[in-house]
Amino acid sequence: MIWFYLMIIIFILGYTAIALEHPLKIDKAASALLIGVLTWVAFIIGGEDIIHTFESFLGAPYEKWHAFLALHAEGGTHHAIETFIGKHELLHHLGEISEILFFLLGAMTIVEIIDQHEGFKIITDKIKTLKKVKLLWILSVLTFFMSAALDNLTTTIVMVALLRKLVGTKKDRWFFASMIILAANAGGAWSPIGDVTTIMLWVKGNVTTIPIIVDVILPSLVTMIAPLIILSFTMKGEIERPDLSAHHEEEEGHVSKRTSTFILFLGVGSLLFVPVFKTITHLPPYMGMLLGLGNLWLITEILHKRRHKETSTKLTVVGILTRVDVPTVLFFLGILLAVASLQSAGHLTLLAGWLDVVTNQNIYVINLAIGLLSAIVDNVPLVAGAMGMYEISPAGSVGNAALFMVDGKFWQFLAYCAGTGGSILIIGSAAGVAAMGMEKIDFIWYMKKISLLALVGYFAGAATYYLMFS
Repeated sequence: MIWFYLMIIIFILGYTAIALEHPLKIDKAASALLIGVLTWVAFIIGGEDIIHTFESFLGAPYEKWHAFLALHAEGGTHHAIETFIGKHELLHHLGEISEILFFLLGAMTIVEIIDQHEGFKIITDKIKTLKKVKLLWILSVLTFFMSAALDNLTTTIVMVALLRKLVGTKKDRWFFASMIILAANAGGAWSPIGDVTTIMLWVKGNVTTIPIIVDVILPSLVTMIAPLIILSFTMKGEIERPDLSAHHEEEEGHVSKRTSTFILFLGVGSLLFVPVFKTITHLPPYMGMLLGLGNLWLITEILHKRRHKETSTKLTVVGILTRVDVPTVLFFLGILLAVASLQSAGHLTLLAGWLDVVTNQNIYVINLAIGLLSAIVDNVPLVAGAMGMYEISPAGSVGNAALFMVDGKFWQFLAYCAGTGGSILIIGSAAGVAAMGMEKIDFIWYMKKISLLALVGYFAGAATYYLMFS
């Protein structure tokens, strides 16, 4: 049993180190990679102990351990642990994590290509206001609807890149980036392609397109608007625009306005094509993102092949890749590996089962708890656990079973809570992790300045859904 609890201790210690990144002066990527590896080390060393612990808690082997038991009968304990944990489970999760990482890398590179070609300047030149409140509303509403069309991760990357052209002061930029996280997560919750958890529910057939949009858009909108209303009364003053003149002088003549416009539309078009690509080919979204990057790479190579070598290096993908934030990707890798180990070892399944018991299957309490937990633990395994705990009820079911039919209130509310609850802490969502890496936002600062606003929005949206359908 000691190894089972040791995995929890490692995760908590690592999570604490990430939260205290600035006081400790240890980069969060280092802490994330350590817990990502060490939790799996504890899992494979104490594999037999963990399996017996898990069985003693549940009273019977969990479904996926049937594969382990078959391997045990074939070659003994050592063979079963090495094959099942080291190959089957780890490789399975690494495949899912790689999808997210390649998606993130592709999106970040496309955004950087647009930025280097001054494509975003075309948009930022249209935003003239310096008033903080007005700018906050403009960016939040834009983010909310972009997130539904793209997804919350891609939208956050695009909007934070835009923000660098609009806001000069670091703390102001942190605040606006944080509100973009809230808006992106809220916008992704009501769209079938807006958030990875909603995509999961949509692909598995738990929800369908029109009902999830119609039923969840208003609560999601309230989630974004509630904090904005509060800030409209408390936030004063004007922003300070960044001094981009030096950059423009340096790049003057390198990129024409025509080229900037072309690259902007091509890059955004590549991002918008990702969900279309998925629908047509049924391949994972990261394949569409890599296709878009490949096209953009080829076209920029052709555009700049006659340019001076030094200039073309700055504008082609080979040069731009050196500007992509690799530590953010490694941080993401470590966090997702750690959470995957807890999922494989059964910690998250036990947690989901405990929630089911203590709430007496109250779907609103269960989903609210899942949303709050998703601020700490990645929402993907939490939603996967919930989908594994409950089956889709047949059409025409009555009573409590009706809540679990296709487009039932349990699944819709799960999409809302898992999608928006991650905003409460900055590492609770993919959008938050991306913004944290791009702007180096401090975990504690976010918790002090933003978490309460996110919590107010979360419960306001939940109350709206409850009043609509209770």
